Amino acid sequence: MPRITGVKCDSCALPLAGDAVARCIACQLDPAPMAWCDAWGHYSGGLEKLLHAFKFGKHDFLDDALASLLESTLRETSFDAVVPVPMSRRKERRRGYNQAELLARAVAKRIGVRCGMLLTKPADGPTQSLLPRARRAANVRHAFRASQRAKGQSILLIDDICTTGETLRACANELLRAGAARVCALTVAKAS
Repeated sequence: MPRITGVKCDSCALPLAGDAVARCIACQLDPAPMAWCDAWGHYSGGLEKLLHAFKFGKHDFLDDALASLLESTLRETSFDAVVPVPMSRRKERRRGYNQAELLARAVAKRIGVRCGMLLTKPADGPTQSLLPRARRAANVRHAFRASQRAKGQSILLIDDICTTGETLRACANELLRAGAARVCALTVAKAS
């Protein structure tokens, strides 16, 4: 599978040329609110097919195997909670599960940290992956709500794929507004 082995932007996990920790140009201009963001692999080839089966093909049994990839990518494990990117109740009922929640629960179990449902997505808006890059930020800007239980917590935010990073950014902003001490983000794949 296409693992990212080189340097990545510490703000959005975009693969970069060079050999030192750096930020991509977009994140230099507008850094994400996370302390760091990382991804295990490139969203292509076998990993893209695997994540598609996990997300849409009812292959929920892949959660632990994918969590092992995330665990191998973790920079640290000093978190108070592992939090999945939420989906609306309607969408979750239609799909049968939230793949980010399955990943978050499996990662939390592996690192001995509780999985906290500290975010909700009250409404079902347009699907991010179907929108052009320019509309993605506006689509998720006010889509999530954070629990006040996030206050003072160090949080690891989990999702399956990071494309533009706008969903992670919106979730992190909400958690920080609710008083989280810091938010870091980890995904299985980064689309470039």
